[in-house]
Amino acid sequence: MNRLLKIFFLLTFFLLTQANTFAQCAMCRASVENNVANGETSIGAGLNAGILYLFVMPYLMAMIIGFFWYRAAKKKKAKLSFH
Repeated sequence: MNRLLKIFFLLTFFLLTQANTFAQCAMCRASVENNVANGETSIGAGLNAGILYLFVMPYLMAMIIGFFWYRAAKKKKAKLSFH
C-alpha cells in the first residue's frame, strides 16, 4: 500500500508540474500563421491531421501487441488446463 501511495504521489507531482512549452517548430508555426493571415486554412488542417496520426500510432501499436499477447496467453492457459 505504501508503494502504491508513493507511485500515486509521484505521478500526480509530474502531471501537475509540467512546463508550458510550444510544441511546434518555428518554420511550421510561421507557415501556418502566414497562410491563415492570407485566408488559407488547408495547411493548418493538414498539420492537425499529421499530429493526430503521430499521436494515435503508438497507442494503436500497443493495443495490437497487447491483443496478440492476450490471445497467446489464453491459448497457453487453455492448453495447460487440458493436461
